[in-house]
Amino acid sequence: MSASATDPHHLGHHGGNMKDDDAPGRGEGGPAPQRIVTSYGFWIFLLSDIVMFSGFFAAHAVLAGETAGGPSGRELFEMPRVVQETALLLMSSFTCALGAVATERRSMAWAQGWLLVTGLLGFAFLMLEVAEFTTMIEHGAGPGRSAFLSSFFALVGCHGLHVGVGLLWLGTMMAQLWVKGFRDDILRRLSCFNLFWHALDIVWVGIFTLVYLLGSGL
Repeated sequence: MSASATDPHHLGHHGGNMKDDDAPGRGEGGPAPQRIVTSYGFWIFLLSDIVMFSGFFAAHAVLAGETAGGPSGRELFEMPRVVQETALLLMSSFTCALGAVATERRSMAWAQGWLLVTGLLGFAFLMLEVAEFTTMIEHGAGPGRSAFLSSFFALVGCHGLHVGVGLLWLGTMMAQLWVKGFRDDILRRLSCFNLFWHALDIVWVGIFTLVYLLGSGL
């Protein structure tokens, strides 16, 4: 009796007409490319980060009215400055995407140029946020004033910390790209940075809507 008759579904490891290339870990069934593995792992990191921000959002939603007799968002938030911050971050996300396009085309000058503009926009956003925090603290509205302000500084400050880390990452990637060129590992890291930066943009849209707009009563 033939092997195919005794094992019609080719369940045996070496039975039937299975070739070595068909075995798990080889050929089409082998390990995924490094680019896919890296992207998958980074998506897991981003999802864990989103879960953390969700906790901060939930805490702020619960504590938004707990001002302990202190100032509320309606009294503290300067919406023109917040709108400027939002415009800067949205523009930086757009220029980041243009940098990714230039990278795909292997244009060093355009890639570096758009990444630099992205960094400058992100830095301007961060400076406006620092100025906002400084002004609030100078007027006695620091994170220790009330539960509302504690949740506000925790949420917005955590996002600002992420932006600062992103700027350091961006500067490192620009230097590596300039020195090492469009190597596969550099391209993978740039792809992860793009995902990170766009995720920060999405989180900020949530902050702008749920913290600033609702908090100021608009």
